[in-house]
Parts: sequence; C-alpha cells; structure tokens
Amino acid sequence: MSATPDDLSSLYSDNHLKSVITSYGIGHNDAPDGDALFVDTRVLHNPPEDPTVRERMLHSNGLDPEVRAYVMATPGARQLVRENAEKARILLDKDNLKQWAGRQLLRIDLHVACGGGRHRSVAVAEEIAIHLRAAGIGVEVEHRHINRPIIGR
Repeated sequence: MSATPDDLSSLYSDNHLKSVITSYGIGHNDAPDGDALFVDTRVLHNPPEDPTVRERMLHSNGLDPEVRAYVMATPGARQLVRENAEKARILLDKDNLKQWAGRQLLRIDLHVACGGGRHRSVAVAEEIAIHLRAAGIGVEVEHRHINRPIIGR
C-alpha cells in the first residue's frame, strides 16, 4: 500500500485550476467581488414561480437532477451555457489571448446570477463547469446562496 505524500501540490501543475464559477442570487445584495464573466440566468424558467412544479422544487436546488432538467429545458438555456463556456475557453487559450492582449490569462472567473441563488444559477453554473472540464480546464464551483431562503416567498 502506498502512502499519501505530505505535499500533494506535486500532483497538479500550478496552472491546474483555470476557472472559478460562483453562483449567487442578486436579491441577496452579496455579489462576488472581482472581474468575471457575468452570466445572467434570470431569463430562464424559475421553478418557484411555476405553479405546476413549485411544491416539488421549492425546497430543492439546482443540484437536484429534476430542478436542473427543468431549468435546462428552458428555451435558450443550453445556448447560454455553451456560449459562456466557449467565452471562458477562448479567454484561457494562450494563442488567442496573446493575439488580443499580449499575455495569457491564468484564470477566468464566471459569476452566474439569478434572483435568489438556489435554482437557475446553480444549475447553469454546474452545466458550464461540465463543458469546461470536458475541454480539460480545471474548474472549481462555489454556490454562494444555495442554502438561503427563497426571496419574496
């Protein structure tokens, strides 16, 4: 049996983490700081506002497969995910960025917002992360308001 090394930093290059995606709710007045690509999911269907699914999804969040499928079934949701994942990928591509800015960005942050930070932003943040990971980009996802109460209910 092999022992875990004391220093795990040798397992990944310094550049492994390339993107941090933060989901949050605009209504909490606690937006993440810093420069980031902004992804507004408020145009997508919101489960708590739909009487046909409200009771089932009210106490769930965007990590729940049913909630995620509901949000992603909104017309334009998949395109929103693809476009923003592609923007991040392009900005991280060293050849593209050197042409535009003369340097390579080491990390791209995405701030994914909805009204309350529990359903739409969480689902879309997770979907964008899937696309970036599939492209070989190291991603960390934080859900800032996932456990906060529903706003205005």
